[in-house]
Amino acid sequence: MEQTRTSNPPLSATGAVRLTGFAHGGGCACKIPPGELEDAVRGLTGQSGAGVLVGLDDGDDAAAVLVREDLAVLSTADFFTPVVDDAYDWGRIAAANALSDVYAMGGRPVMAINLVGWPRDALPMELLTEVLRGGLAVASEAGCPVIGGHSIDDPEPKYGMAVTGVADPDRLLRNDAAAAGLPLTLTKPIGVGLLNNRHKATGEVFPEAVATMTMLNRDAAEAALAAGARAATDVTGFGLLGHLHKMCRASGVGAVLDRSAVPLVEGADQALRDGYVSGGTRRNLDWVRPHLQAGAGVPEDDLLLLADAQTSGGLLVVGEVPGYPVIGHTVAGSGITVR
Repeated sequence: MEQTRTSNPPLSATGAVRLTGFAHGGGCACKIPPGELEDAVRGLTGQSGAGVLVGLDDGDDAAAVLVREDLAVLSTADFFTPVVDDAYDWGRIAAANALSDVYAMGGRPVMAINLVGWPRDALPMELLTEVLRGGLAVASEAGCPVIGGHSIDDPEPKYGMAVTGVADPDRLLRNDAAAAGLPLTLTKPIGVGLLNNRHKATGEVFPEAVATMTMLNRDAAEAALAAGARAATDVTGFGLLGHLHKMCRASGVGAVLDRSAVPLVEGADQALRDGYVSGGTRRNLDWVRPHLQAGAGVPEDDLLLLADAQTSGGLLVVGEVPGYPVIGHTVAGSGITVR
């Protein structure tokens, strides 16, 4: 049976179409919960042939295959529902988020293709053009051509990219290469999930959140490599705690996180106090909680903030990266302590 289409799209007070009104969630908060996803792919791991350097086993940011002794090819894909109502900004955010997986591996993106789901009977194609223009603008900033793609007629709008990159196989940033006794560096503030959730509910616009989500992780990746880092990941839908847990688990180390050192996007703390916590954020915290020890005086709200589902977040790097804040350190053992 054909799905019923929206004949009266949600509008803002000014009469503009609200893209977020078409989405059941927003951005990377729409990810399948990490525990459920790991269960789904558990039987697909262990593919180590044909030059595979990084596969599915540890849930790293991109796949890496050795094609020449001095060259690894990286491959990744990322797409999501509207995280903001502005079509051009949504395209920019989605592109930066997709490109981030390549930067998180220490690579350079060389080509991208668009992935689109569009309710063509409910939203004008001119809006899709704006989404694609935004994606192209950020990809062009990255020096990455966008060549073609794939689209489907979908009652819920979705946009993202599949990205191919290249890297030096001896300088890959991996989530299974963390060693104990090193600083943890975070290259972007967190809290955009809270602001995106507030935006979806109220229509309020948060320029600081848009600015950080559209910022490429290119410079941070180059700085991490220059500092000699070997392990990193980007902070997206599973939140800071979730991605830190994945890296610690893959590397066989633990971590201590200093919550007061974690930078926040302006307005995130107020959005937390006002209750704009997504379901994805709560699922992130539930997943990590068995591996989490909160110090005396650490409130539940702080843990929710650290689990906030990010969209196009920064890099979490094992090692000190000049110009970016240190938010904790790795330790021998397992689990995460928040103090």
